[in-house]
Amino acid sequence: MASTSSFDVSTGADLQEVDNAINQALKEIAQRYDFKGTHCTIEFDRPKAEIRLAADDEFRMEALVDVLKTRMIKRGVPVKNLDLGEVVPATGQSVRRTVKLTQGIAQDVGKKIIKAVKDGGFKKAQATIQGDEIRVSSPSRDELQAIIAVLRGQDFGIELKFGNYRG
Repeated sequence: MASTSSFDVSTGADLQEVDNAINQALKEIAQRYDFKGTHCTIEFDRPKAEIRLAADDEFRMEALVDVLKTRMIKRGVPVKNLDLGEVVPATGQSVRRTVKLTQGIAQDVGKKIIKAVKDGGFKKAQATIQGDEIRVSSPSRDELQAIIAVLRGQDFGIELKFGNYRG
C-alpha cells in the first residue's frame, strides 16, 4: 500500500509581528509633519486580533491606514488578511475604524478551497476541513505540488500558508 503525503493550508499573521508593525506605525505618526497636533491613535487588542484606529477626520484616517499597511508589509504581515471595517463617525469631526485580522480559514472560504482542489482534476487528492485549516492528502507528491500551484494561482481573499508537509 502506498503511503499518503499531505500538507496543511492555513492562514494567519504572527501577532508579535503585528504588534511590532503597530509600534513602528505609532513612531512614524509621532514624527510625521502631517500628523503634528492631531489625535490619531492605534490600539491593538491581541486576544481579539483587532486593531482600533481613531483619527481627527476621514483624510487622516486614510493616511493612518496607509501608514499601518506599509509597516505591516515591511514586517511580513499579510495585508490581505486585514478586514477593514467601516469608518464610523465619533465626537465632532473625528472618526473610528476597526480592523480585524483573519487568523483562520473561515468555513465558506474553506469550502471554496476544497472545491478548487476537486475542480482541478486531481483524482487521488482528498481535502478535508480541520478546524480553521485544511488538510490536503494524496499518494502522489507531484499531485500535491500541483495543488499548491493551483491554489496559489487563485484569489480566496486571504493569504494562504502551506505548511506541515508530510511525505
